[in-house]
Amino acid sequence: MHNTVMHNLTVNPQLQALADATARMMIVVDQNGNISLISKLAQERLEITSKTSLQTRLPGFWQHISNVLDGSQTSCEVPLQIAGREYLVGINPLIEADRVNAAVCILVDGTQLDTMIRQLPSFQALSRELDTIIDSSSDGLFVCDSNANVIRMNPASEKIHNLPASEIVGRNMRELIKDGFIDNSAALETSKCKQRVSLLQDKNGRKMISLSTPVFDEQGELIRIVVSERDITEIDNLQHKLEEQQAIKDSLRDQMLAMQQVELDSQPIIARSPAMIRALQQSIKVAKANSSVLLLGESGVGKGLFADLIHKNSMRTEQPLIKINCGAIPESLIEAELFGYEKGAFTGAQASGKPGHFELADGGTLFLDEIAELPLPSQVKLLRFLEDGQITRLGDTKSRTADVRVLAATHRDLGEMVKQGKFRLDLYYRLNVIPIQIPAVRERDDCIIPLIRHYLEKFGDQTGTHKRLTRVALDALASYPYPGNVRELMNICERLVVMAETELVDLPDLPMQITSHTPEKQLSSNRISPGTSLQQTLDQVEKDLLKKALQQFNNQTEIAVALKVNQSTIARKLKRHGLN
Repeated sequence: MHNTVMHNLTVNPQLQALADATARMMIVVDQNGNISLISKLAQERLEITSKTSLQTRLPGFWQHISNVLDGSQTSCEVPLQIAGREYLVGINPLIEADRVNAAVCILVDGTQLDTMIRQLPSFQALSRELDTIIDSSSDGLFVCDSNANVIRMNPASEKIHNLPASEIVGRNMRELIKDGFIDNSAALETSKCKQRVSLLQDKNGRKMISLSTPVFDEQGELIRIVVSERDITEIDNLQHKLEEQQAIKDSLRDQMLAMQQVELDSQPIIARSPAMIRALQQSIKVAKANSSVLLLGESGVGKGLFADLIHKNSMRTEQPLIKINCGAIPESLIEAELFGYEKGAFTGAQASGKPGHFELADGGTLFLDEIAELPLPSQVKLLRFLEDGQITRLGDTKSRTADVRVLAATHRDLGEMVKQGKFRLDLYYRLNVIPIQIPAVRERDDCIIPLIRHYLEKFGDQTGTHKRLTRVALDALASYPYPGNVRELMNICERLVVMAETELVDLPDLPMQITSHTPEKQLSSNRISPGTSLQQTLDQVEKDLLKKALQQFNNQTEIAVALKVNQSTIARKLKRHGLN
């Protein structure tokens, strides 16, 4: 009976005429997957006939039909793409005698459906609401298709780019980059990777952040890319100003703390720069604890002074501070110096034995300078002490307990030495509990002149011959990078006090390495050229000052504020000197 019914459906001219008269795309499919009835419109649009096998031609479509035919689904609506067009298909069972004999499929053209939906009042109200939201957004918004073609641009984006939407919509992001509209495109990147992309853009000297978000359909295909843009130039400038204000605040707080707590006697640590003050603050804070400290910095920066500072401000200040330079003792003797030895431990050993530096520092502090030079065997014994506080003399079989705080210092990169197998990783972690970075002299611009004056006075007191510096000599000393750090600066000051012929030290009295480093313009800045009038000199100074101000500040208003004059004065003088 089943076959008879479907056969009748197939050949019944009235049914065919009825299907054609509906002006709908209709397909009836029997239990075997054969098309029993197909409307004329469906044949024309879908390019299929009653002889077409849906299982072969449209396997995805057939799977939904099959689910209805076998009862897995009572009915369903599914999207379908055929010949480049989109359809919405409703699939319903044809039931006779309580049995599903066939499936009836009604297809609606997506374009027609879209037009119908757009005509609905509810859709139009929603569309107006979405338009209002997009257009009122303070962030710039672009909407692109999957290939990064611009299909919409809101007023905020028009304002950001100073262009009407009519000149952008319809163009591809590749073309816009090529034409210089933007330097890069988040939408273009998203079209390639199909993921959210965030980019910084530079637009006519202003900074923007661009965030693109992909939009996918139910099949997971990329259909739209939404790009939001925000001008962050003002935010960026504000952040810089806040950071500068915070740095000034921190510097003042650090200086107050340093003035209250730092009281060194014979060799004061001169700190004016924020980096140096911060290192002092850290040292004073850690002094109260009993943790190991690793002092890091180039040779000559004063790591030994920081060790003195930490010990003096610690609870061990009344106990000894023992210093040892691990690089100045032969490798064969370093272990004996550190841990001591018993009589007969090695050739040349004292008959009575000798305590090591750990025993001598019991209750106090041991400063291990140039710790990177410590041989690997000694590193093992040092690690053991840091773990359990036990030491063993050379030639002895029993351990001793010592209460010693260890401070270590190095100018080398211990992390790199660990990678090279020259320093033990476990010892590195034990020593690096609290690292303190001591800045080089070239990183302490605010400290250089006070250091020079301090050491000139110190060596002047020692020799009884005080010296003064000319301005050009002081400028030359202040601009020198001091590769030898404070140690080199001290030596130069001592040399000037001892060797300078007159009380006033000038350029010719400075060492060759300083005068050769000083730019010629700086060396001759205080010399007057023959025939130069006072007005000419003043004009040149004014021009040089304005040049520096143009490099330092963003506009004439800022320059006027810094120089405490009117903006009109700045504009006039810039024009006068040809600096517009």
